[in-house]
Amino acid sequence: MNKKTIRDISVAGKRVIVRVDFNVPLAGGQVADDTRIRAALPTIKYLLDNKARTILISHLGRPKGQVKEELRMAPVGKRLAALLEHPVQVMRECTGPEVRAAAEKLAKGDLLLLENLRFHPQERENDPAFAQELASLAELYVNDAFGTAHRAHASTAGIAKYLPAVAGLLMEKEIEFLGQVMENPAKPFVAIMGGAKISDKINVIENLLTRVDRLLIGGGMANTFLKATGLEMGDSLVEDDALDTARNIIALAGNKLLLPVDAVIANEFANDAESMVVKVADVPAGWRILDIGPATMECFKDALAGAKTVIWNGPMGVFEFPAFAVHTFSLARELAALDATIIIGGGDSAAAVEQSGLASKMTHISTGGGASLEMLEGKVLPGLAALEDR
Repeated sequence: MNKKTIRDISVAGKRVIVRVDFNVPLAGGQVADDTRIRAALPTIKYLLDNKARTILISHLGRPKGQVKEELRMAPVGKRLAALLEHPVQVMRECTGPEVRAAAEKLAKGDLLLLENLRFHPQERENDPAFAQELASLAELYVNDAFGTAHRAHASTAGIAKYLPAVAGLLMEKEIEFLGQVMENPAKPFVAIMGGAKISDKINVIENLLTRVDRLLIGGGMANTFLKATGLEMGDSLVEDDALDTARNIIALAGNKLLLPVDAVIANEFANDAESMVVKVADVPAGWRILDIGPATMECFKDALAGAKTVIWNGPMGVFEFPAFAVHTFSLARELAALDATIIIGGGDSAAAVEQSGLASKMTHISTGGGASLEMLEGKVLPGLAALEDR
């Protein structure tokens, strides 16, 4: 990685503004899942240990430029303080005289969390004045929010124009693992793509095809590929306008591509629907594919044998329904048993691995769904490009 990190600069005694990704689910006024907060702890602890005066900034939810009481950062600050066992001062604004006064009063080792950035429409608009106001609170800028690195917002790209800008430890880790996959993966290299739609991942698939030894396709997107080969998919989710794209990918991929051979089908889109396993060529009218089948899982298992690098993005079925999460979790168990570099590409696959209890068995679980996809496409991420080169 050729970007500077917090380890490349002196932070002692300095006011450091850190863009974190604390966009976490809330329930009943409390943090329901603190995975993203925990992911930022190494950077925050590093700054505290090195006597920085730390100001944290993040967005939370989609308030669309308006103040929403249920999306305030206070519960996040409370959870962060508990995880750190260190006081966190939480502001009810992210700019203005009160925030400036609080930032100026920070002592070495103090921690300040500002209010939800997206209460201001200027954040998403990458408004220069808003970015400059945030920058004026500090002497250094650290971006540790990989999950928003693909957005050119005021707090991810704009602010870096006004301060020395470096990566945090989470950002460094994300770039290191995803960069290694794209530049120099240990072979054999297998990619597993799932999720609902091809259209979300066309560029990723095309970019990966030039690098992988095998590409395994599951989830809803497999239905479109299967229909593109001439099979009937019943009431399954299919992107008819992506059939030509699927045919092109099939032709391009040749024998690298592995599609499902059987599927778990249901007579309605519900957890308690009637279900059965059929070959993919035998999906009856009125039924829909909601998971890959056991024979497909065996094929995938064979394709993964001996792999040295695996990247997985997207579930194998409708894993929100326990009845159709079986093979998503089977795949997680299979990956956990491999002697390989296993990278989980954020989003639903990250959630599935967490739910399976196998997160500790994976080499790296990305905290950014959209950002990891754009990096796998080979795109330059604005939040990353804004940081200083070594």
